[in-house]
Amino acid sequence: MKTFALRPDPDRTPSASPRQPTEADRSEAEALLGGLNPVQAEAARTTEGPVMIIAGPGSGKTRTLTHRIAYLLASKQAWPSQILALTFTNKAAREMRSRVVDLVGDEAKGMWIGTFHSIFARVLRREADHIGFSRDFTIYDSDDTERLIKELMTRYGIDPKRVTPRSVRSAISSAKNAMVGPDEYARLAGDPFTEAASKLYTPYAAALRKANAMDFDDLLGWPIRLFEQHPDILKEYQRRWRFLHIDEYQDTNRTQYVLAKLLAADHHNLCVVGDDAQSIYAFRGADIQNILSFQKDYPGAKEIRLEQNYRSTQRIVRLADAVIKGNAKQLDKTLWTDNDEGDPIVLMEALSERDEAQKVERTIRDIRSRTGISWSDVAVLYRTNAQSRSIEEALRRGGIPYRMVGGTSFYQRKEIKDALAYLRLAVNPTDEASLLRVINTPTRGVGAKTIDQLRDYATEHRVALWQAVQDPGGAGLSARASKAVEGFGFLVSRFASKAGTAPADELAREFIQETGLLQDLRDQNTPEALARLENVHELLNAVAEFAGGDPTGEPRTLSEFLQEVSLVADVDRLSDDENRVTLMTLHASKGLEFKVVFVTGLEEGLFPLAKAAQDATELEEERRLLYVGVTRAEEALFLTYARSRYRYGDQQSSVRSRFLDELDGEDLLRTESGGKFESRRGRFQTSDGGFGDYGKMDPNYWKQSLRPDDGKTRPRTKTVEAARGERTIVYDEGEAQIVPGVQVHHKSFGNGKVISIEGAGERAAATVNFKSVGMKKLKLAFARLQVVG
Repeated sequence: MKTFALRPDPDRTPSASPRQPTEADRSEAEALLGGLNPVQAEAARTTEGPVMIIAGPGSGKTRTLTHRIAYLLASKQAWPSQILALTFTNKAAREMRSRVVDLVGDEAKGMWIGTFHSIFARVLRREADHIGFSRDFTIYDSDDTERLIKELMTRYGIDPKRVTPRSVRSAISSAKNAMVGPDEYARLAGDPFTEAASKLYTPYAAALRKANAMDFDDLLGWPIRLFEQHPDILKEYQRRWRFLHIDEYQDTNRTQYVLAKLLAADHHNLCVVGDDAQSIYAFRGADIQNILSFQKDYPGAKEIRLEQNYRSTQRIVRLADAVIKGNAKQLDKTLWTDNDEGDPIVLMEALSERDEAQKVERTIRDIRSRTGISWSDVAVLYRTNAQSRSIEEALRRGGIPYRMVGGTSFYQRKEIKDALAYLRLAVNPTDEASLLRVINTPTRGVGAKTIDQLRDYATEHRVALWQAVQDPGGAGLSARASKAVEGFGFLVSRFASKAGTAPADELAREFIQETGLLQDLRDQNTPEALARLENVHELLNAVAEFAGGDPTGEPRTLSEFLQEVSLVADVDRLSDDENRVTLMTLHASKGLEFKVVFVTGLEEGLFPLAKAAQDATELEEERRLLYVGVTRAEEALFLTYARSRYRYGDQQSSVRSRFLDELDGEDLLRTESGGKFESRRGRFQTSDGGFGDYGKMDPNYWKQSLRPDDGKTRPRTKTVEAARGERTIVYDEGEAQIVPGVQVHHKSFGNGKVISIEGAGERAAATVNFKSVGMKKLKLAFARLQVVG
């Protein structure tokens, strides 16, 4: 690894250039680009002025961007701290930093690389006093903000049944992202909902300031106000960050766009990387016009297209290109690849969502048994979270391990939120949301009446709730309640006084111990409580790991830990070491890749959503979402839809998605069974067990047979045996799974009824009431039961 001399400390000379590059510097910098293709190398060398790199999926955009940064450092055009790179996930930021360090050495660790929110939270920590906050301000998550809005709705007499706190939070968030302030929002309000939201916008902002807190949107809104109100501070950051890089530029919203314009206004060295065809976040404020209008915003900008895909097979790339060609509003590009032709994309039709899930489960199991790929090489994607239920059930029944992105995460569990609330109070005692969460957790005799009295006192005296806690006598509390509140206030004050000096891990461990949280969980002594106790211990482990993890050796504070935790996204928590099938929404899959991908639920009203089908702009975003989904696949892609699906409690017929009709049929293999994937260079195995050409698959293999007794349509049942080591596992396929209530036949005991099922996979066992011998408990791996009704 090459280490370049990049001293003196650029933080002390932010506007200075390292030195004039020598011929040797240029030669070393050029050597870094040896592994890039010609277009990637051009993008890396184009360092002056505005640059837009249009990067198709799998085209090596991260590689190009990291080599561009390394080139700037190696050619002595910039110090590390003069480079700012903004991403949308912490995972992407970590990967980018790691790659640059690998290229040019540890000196590169001085770069500013992170998410928009984390970078500008860091700026606000430095400059908070200029906008009336202290540097230890709290960052409120969505739960905190919804709780605050709910309290304000009660105070202002707004019925939560008519207007929900979540919808108000979303409306205010959208307004902030569009840079619409409370007064303008009130003027624009034209219906009962927006009028209610506008009534809460100003007091919500006031409550945040009073609590020395910001929500996620403020982390981008306040820097704009800081720069506009203090041009000298803006000038300082313009000099400091001489080279700006923005990844996933198509996902930027109005505030992110404005921040980029402000910071690049002096030197114009702005490099954006993105793909308009992957703009899928309009629902959270992303504006595709930011990338479509880049040339207009930055006249003379250099435009470079990365169109070669290194990830997927030719068939997948062709399908993706066919998908996106249906959109009118897009930048001109054509995706291509030198990879293998690959297997056809399989289109699976199912009777229902349950049948769809079973076919997905069966296909995953077959792929695994025949190719030996890891479970983590497989992803199942869906348009809405509600679709995950039937898929989860099928994977559980099949004994397939899985993980869900977007479920209840570690940091959203109650016991963790309680512990974090205490830690946040140690850093910022005026944090009202955290105070209200734990003032009586665990129970210490501070009831709702006492809290109302404290609030009334704070409102009357126009002080923070924390000041009311410190003066319980003045709030008119009873002696008993006053003693309880005093005890709580003393506890928080004692540890708040240590927050600036004590090591983060020691402070956290001692504080959580003295809150009584741990003892309360021990006293409950239930399996659930003990599991929650382990979770709190794991949180303390995380604090300890964070405190000792700074590569410079500088101690990290509790405030820094809380900031990092508050800005972690679900995708950031994905572990590469976890060998499980991944279930996630299509939105969550962006930026990831898997050998095998299932895109499920391709039906009108679901994908595209019914609302989107009526609006040309939203329909184009739905098509881009499909484009993102199919380009996650490296080697095998399965598209599925169901003829019927439960909606609003009723089984309703479905019509397959219009998007399927736009695809090239030559790359699609339509089947009702799924079939079995062997390998990139192998052949498809037909559902009847033989290998051969795609055209030889029996399309009628899973055709429906009409049952004359009740007239209902059901698939035929077939038993598939998959050898695993020395054991043989028997699975029952189709809709007729072995579940409680079905009639089965055993070769020795005859017919019987399944009473219950225990376990899953190889451990699955059924209790069956046989007519001839009564109750028997049988392992399904060996029983060879056949469903007969």
